[in-house]
Amino acid sequence: MKKSERIDVGLKTLSERRLRMNLDQLFTDIDDFCHHFVPSQKSNRLPSEIKKRHRQKCLCESEIMTIVIAYQMSGYRTFKWFYLKHVMVFWQKAFPTLPSYNRFVELMSSCLEPLTAFMQSRCGKSEGIAFIDSTPLCVCDNLRIPRHKTFAGVAGRSKSSTGWFYGFKLHFTVNDCGDILSFCLTRGNVDDRTTVPILAKNLFGKLFGDKGYISQKLTALLAQEYDVELITSIKKNMKSRVLAAFDKLILRKRSIIETINDQLKNVFNLEHSRHRSLTNFALNVVACLVAYSYQEKKPSLNIRRQDLLI
Repeated sequence: MKKSERIDVGLKTLSERRLRMNLDQLFTDIDDFCHHFVPSQKSNRLPSEIKKRHRQKCLCESEIMTIVIAYQMSGYRTFKWFYLKHVMVFWQKAFPTLPSYNRFVELMSSCLEPLTAFMQSRCGKSEGIAFIDSTPLCVCDNLRIPRHKTFAGVAGRSKSSTGWFYGFKLHFTVNDCGDILSFCLTRGNVDDRTTVPILAKNLFGKLFGDKGYISQKLTALLAQEYDVELITSIKKNMKSRVLAAFDKLILRKRSIIETINDQLKNVFNLEHSRHRSLTNFALNVVACLVAYSYQEKKPSLNIRRQDLLI
């Protein structure tokens, strides 16, 4: 065996060990959450008049959610390849009743609600400084928009800083430690400012955004109802305004949320064009956010706690 091949095998073994360690912790957290959430979900669900065949699941909700989130942590770019070449080969002892790939894809859609609730429980706490931004999620190339069928009538066409796209937008807020505070998913042609009151419900202190969030009405609304001060950069044709030195410094550090956007798309598999249903698309987005919440070293600002007492 060549030296390069030995290094590759060693790296694969090390990554599998780390993924195995994360798998035990991940399954424990999810199983404890589902133990309380799933019974209350079934008891509060409204009865449906449509008769469906209820096949008994070979995997419980916590096991399905664990595999879906572990895929985002694994580094694989295709879920089918991850399931057939990794889960079916190395995780047979951990999941002895694994179904086929096609059956598992059918089971994934039933875990969207508990997975979203689990992500909400993983959200961080506001500490007086928050950043807000949105990132486009393309579902197909612009040349394929007229014949795209999966998200026809649901996705929207809009323009971002990198050009035109067809798909959705992920809006979220983070604190200075890199923890996600709130998130929501909209069509691509929705204005970023319309989601700010929803995302800022549990925030306090100061909220920093880019030029796309400039609005006097929005600034007044956040200050009156949520006690949140919205601070944005100004456009070239606007009059200059006086900002405190601390606000200017933090506004320059707004790139932290851009770094998180980059990690969600490159380190994790947030954006791709292989979705075949809206449910699995939303499931993939939420699973990316959960996988990011388990990341040990997140992008953060080195701010002392006493500096926040302004």
